[in-house]
Amino acid sequence: MADSTQPDDHTAAVKPYNPYQDLDAPIKKLYHLPTAPEHLFPDVASRPYRSWGNNLQHCTGICFLSGGTVGLVHGAVKGLKAAGAGESRKVMMSRALSSGLELGGRYSGTMGILGFYFSVIESGIDSYRGKEGILNTGAAGFGAGAMYKAARGPRAMAVAGVIGGAAAVAAVSGKTAVKKYVGEVGVWGF
Repeated sequence: MADSTQPDDHTAAVKPYNPYQDLDAPIKKLYHLPTAPEHLFPDVASRPYRSWGNNLQHCTGICFLSGGTVGLVHGAVKGLKAAGAGESRKVMMSRALSSGLELGGRYSGTMGILGFYFSVIESGIDSYRGKEGILNTGAAGFGAGAMYKAARGPRAMAVAGVIGGAAAVAAVSGKTAVKKYVGEVGVWGF
């Protein structure tokens, strides 16, 4: 019997695999990433605005998530306020959770629809005019508010349209002010 502690001829010649052996490059070259956006299709890169699909996903998703978050918090606070003085902590938490999920679903659906209307109208105006601007955003906000309240009649449409347009213009103005006075804030995509 051969001694198992001594390497035989076959294993002595084989060197163990090292996956990092070819990474002798400096760390700066390893993580040198491009700063300009990369596009799969050249026609998308030549546009001065987001594509309609990107705009649709972005606006609808942000509105849906923010509406759900606000509704969840509002419902939880409302549920906790409605709790009686003698209720146990378990019942209070159940009440807060039920109320929060109910209002969260309602708010997220409402805001998701408004974001959908806004993105479709804004993308249509952007493609028609060929450029982005505060006029497009204001018109899209007006149209989204008006479409959301279309079943309530022309007066409700006008009021909701003015509120939607003003909110959209205020959001763009706020974003511009943050960029100007605070600088680039990478968290929210400004």
